[in-house]
Amino acid sequence: MDSNTKTTPTPEQLVADLMVLLDLQPKGGDAFVGPKHPDGSGRVFGGQAIAQALGAARRTVPEDRFTHSLHAYFLRPGSDDHPIEFRVKRDLDGRSFSNRRVVASQQGEAILNLTASFQAPQEGLYHQHAEMPDVPPPEELRSDADIRREMAEHLPDGPIKQLALRPRPIDFRSVEPRDWLDPQERPPRAHCWFRTVASLPDYRPIHRSVLTYASDFQLLSTAMQPHGLSMIKGEIKAASLDHALWFHDDFRVDDWLLYVTDSPWSGLARGFGRGQIFTRDGRLVASVTQEGMMRPVKGKG
Repeated sequence: MDSNTKTTPTPEQLVADLMVLLDLQPKGGDAFVGPKHPDGSGRVFGGQAIAQALGAARRTVPEDRFTHSLHAYFLRPGSDDHPIEFRVKRDLDGRSFSNRRVVASQQGEAILNLTASFQAPQEGLYHQHAEMPDVPPPEELRSDADIRREMAEHLPDGPIKQLALRPRPIDFRSVEPRDWLDPQERPPRAHCWFRTVASLPDYRPIHRSVLTYASDFQLLSTAMQPHGLSMIKGEIKAASLDHALWFHDDFRVDDWLLYVTDSPWSGLARGFGRGQIFTRDGRLVASVTQEGMMRPVKGKG
């Protein structure tokens, strides 16, 4: 085989690489280090930073307590050339809840802070007012990866094309696929099925970490839909500013989940997005909010 030929990783390899990425090395005390993950963009993906920070917090709480919410602020762009250091503060260990603060930093500068809360399992009142939308099942939809590969045929060689072609550990299937080369104005609402491309271990914290990672993919793009601008064409610059996630019930990320997103507002170079995540049988298992910078590039769009 030619030494320059790159083999396509198997689904199992992609998911194994994701597990390695989300695994942290202890540094002593309540400090941990997350591995670097160069992907051609030069920047740390926000979902990676949040999921790793959650993993750092999770390592400091009792095993019988599970994440029920997290709130994160992105402070500076992270570089994928360097690992990330996470330092955890133990703010509370009560009878039912534990609370942790995490600061993620690179080369001495904070890039993200996160607060996470953990709860011991308890019985309580239950209701679900949200109804799962009636959308086509994932088997009837094309993979977003196939659509990206078609788009890449029209892109010049370079980092954007490499990112479009890069295999990913999560299979997204959009009900309303976006045309990233020539986006049209449309209402800020979207539906997308997703799951990992291979099975995950039967361990609840892993599924919650992977969901955290995946939850950063859809919200800002939904907020851009009414404006018909393309990041690929350089018409708009965007970056996540903050992110919040609530876990309502148990789920598996290697089974199909439906991510329903909408954006009720944008303005002042910011866009606000909301998300609800349903299992295939209609259970609401997580809710998400995010605000991000959406700054039109002068002279374009």
